[in-house]
Amino acid sequence: MKKLGINIDHIATLRNARGESHPNIIEIANIVKNSRADSITVHLREDRRHINDQDLSDLCKKKFTINMEMAANLKMMNIAIKNNPKFVCLVPEKRDEITTEGGLNLKKNYKIIKMIVEKLNQKKIRTSLFIDPSISNLVLSKKIGTKCVELHTGKISRLVKNNKNFKRELIKIKKCSKFGLINNIEIHAGHGLDYKTTKILCKIPYITEYNIGHFIIGESTKIGISKVIQNFIKILNK
Repeated sequence: MKKLGINIDHIATLRNARGESHPNIIEIANIVKNSRADSITVHLREDRRHINDQDLSDLCKKKFTINMEMAANLKMMNIAIKNNPKFVCLVPEKRDEITTEGGLNLKKNYKIIKMIVEKLNQKKIRTSLFIDPSISNLVLSKKIGTKCVELHTGKISRLVKNNKNFKRELIKIKKCSKFGLINNIEIHAGHGLDYKTTKILCKIPYITEYNIGHFIIGESTKIGISKVIQNFIKILNK
């Protein structure tokens, strides 16, 4: 059965817009959990633009299945060790970006990423890498020692939304998924996903988890977050 992770960063964005405590992160996390999502993703950015340290602490203490997205640096690594989320996903980060643009540069940051993966694995925190879909990235991921990667699906999502030819990008993702199966690397997908792109990608048997945020929060303003989650669960398990 394919798994579904829900990114609730933009619940915090909405809360922070007024500088108040509503909507409450824990209440939303409970709704997500009760809607049968498999995990909850939060990105603790260095500028704390949405999720903050207290949010992360509260979510981990409440024993939610948390996937903590974070930059690959020692400060964030220590925060992860302190809070002990179930999962960590290392992502690239720029202060001037609106959202994560592209995957990790594994070649340039090989040493620090490998060290962080090793440290977090020692703490029994499964650590994945957010990468652009390419075999070369998967080869480096294997050398680093991760057992899980999340493929950046932003490009194929944009192509699908704009009714452009996405076959080349789909082939790349299929090849990466097959490589993951052969080399015992769990393959996840995330970024920019909506109903249409998820329906296309879920036909690939080797992608085991989908992490979706912005679209779900946007759709929830119309039909409620539980209903949107149920819609995705139906898509993934057809």
